[in-house]
Amino acid sequence: MVRFVNNLKTTILLAAIIGLAMGIGSIWGTRGLLVGFAFGGIMNIVAFFFSDKIALATMGARQVSPAEAPELHRMVEALSARAGIPVPRVYASPQQAPNAFATGRSPSHAAVCVTTGLLQLLSPAEVRAVLAHEIAHIKHRDTLISTIAATVAGAITMVAYMAWFIPVRGGDGQGGNPLASLFLILVAPIAATIIQLAISRSREYAADHRGGELHGEPLDLAHALVKLDGYARRIPMRFSRTHENMYIVQPFSGGRAASLFSTHPPTAKRVAALEAQAQGR
Repeated sequence: MVRFVNNLKTTILLAAIIGLAMGIGSIWGTRGLLVGFAFGGIMNIVAFFFSDKIALATMGARQVSPAEAPELHRMVEALSARAGIPVPRVYASPQQAPNAFATGRSPSHAAVCVTTGLLQLLSPAEVRAVLAHEIAHIKHRDTLISTIAATVAGAITMVAYMAWFIPVRGGDGQGGNPLASLFLILVAPIAATIIQLAISRSREYAADHRGGELHGEPLDLAHALVKLDGYARRIPMRFSRTHENMYIVQPFSGGRAASLFSTHPPTAKRVAALEAQAQGR
């Protein structure tokens, strides 16, 4: 059932990409409409097949071998076996901000990535708990839709900025509506955030719960979340804001993000849910 719902949401999101691109292109008339359709189709291909590579490149991540990180690989292999999925590729990012994410279009094309800061901050049990959370995302097939959402959000924001420099002119000789262009410039970044908010929050609770089951000790994940959230507020992360829905905790680039526009549930609520899970075992 979860797989069906995620596949349905992915299909809707991919269709929305084309619809949005065509809507933006229509400001420039019939020719703009056709260009928008072509742009949307290309974006679908890029988002489906290459969004994981874009996300990993954004973090400056590189794949690490079992010889380079034997304990990390052992954890990922054991958790994948418990979850009943193929072993994902393992990546490490040199960022000092402690965080982690999973990506890939399916369990057989998945990857997990942890930062140097996370490995330095957490105990082995807490690292394993974080990896269990990411494996849960892969098991639930959350990674495709979350990575596509990040790619789409970036594309929407890029198109919004481009609208500042492209004259609004109908392709059929009729003048366009400058107010429509202004509306898109103002609303498109908000739409990108709304897409991420609609996808992320409930999935984090589900991945926390399943991650606690896979790891076997929900409190290890609760302790890890508290540490990661605290240090993320103090150590800025160099990242694309459009990919923030993918990380295990909200990345911060200075200051406290407003709760309304956070792509993650409050850490305190996630910890409370994990504590309740531990007590109910």
